[in-house]
Amino acid sequence: MRRSINNSGLIASVNPESPISEVYRLLRTNIHYSSIDQALKTIMVTSSQAGEGKTTTISNLAITYAQEGRNVLLIDMDMRKPSLHRIFSQPNHHGLSTVLTGQTSVQDAIHETMINQLSLLPSGPVPVNPSDLIDSIAMREMLDQLIHQYDIILMDTPPVLAVTDSVIASTLCDGVIMVVAAGKVKKVHLKKAKEQLDHVNARMLGVVLNRINRDDQPDFYMNYYGMKG
Repeated sequence: MRRSINNSGLIASVNPESPISEVYRLLRTNIHYSSIDQALKTIMVTSSQAGEGKTTTISNLAITYAQEGRNVLLIDMDMRKPSLHRIFSQPNHHGLSTVLTGQTSVQDAIHETMINQLSLLPSGPVPVNPSDLIDSIAMREMLDQLIHQYDIILMDTPPVLAVTDSVIASTLCDGVIMVVAAGKVKKVHLKKAKEQLDHVNARMLGVVLNRINRDDQPDFYMNYYGMKG
C-alpha cells in the first residue's frame, strides 16, 4: 500500500531541482565510480555517533537511485531507534525484526513508498537482541533472496560507536558510507569508528561531510570524500 510522504527532509523528492538534491545525485555518481569493476548492490550508511544526518542522507540517496530508474530497497537496520517508517509514513507493526524471527515473510513486511521504484523494509518492533538478529543465518538468507529482486539495497544502521550492530552489518555489505557532521565529531571518535570497521575488513567507500558551514560552501551543503588507508 502506497502512502503519502510529508517530510521536508526528503528534499530529493520535494524539490529535485534544488542544489542539495544535485549533491545527493553527485554522491550517487561517486559511489558508482568508486567501483567500476564490481557492482555495488548492498550499501550501508552509518555514522560514528547519533545526530549526524545518516538517515536523512540514506533516504535522499535512495530516492535519487529510484529516480534514476533503479529498483531500490531501503532497509531500516536500526532496530533500536528506528525512524525510516516515520519518514516515509509507513506502519512498523511488521518489519526486519519480525522477518528475522520468523513471524512475518519478507514479502509481507516490505512496503511500497510514494516514490516510484522505492520500497521500504522497516525495522519492525524493537527486539531484545538486535545484534544477534543481524548476525544470524536468517539475515544472510534474507539478503541473498532480496539481492535478486532489487537493483540496489541500502541499509540504515545505528552509529558505530553506540552498539555493535553496524560493525556486524558491514560484513554483509558491498560497501560502507560514513556520514560525518562537520564541526560536531571529534577526530578521535571518527578514527575509532573507522578502526572498528577496518577490523572486520569492511569496505569503506567514502565519507559524506554533512552540515558544512554555508558561508564556506555556498553551492554545496554536503561533499563526498574518498577514504583510503
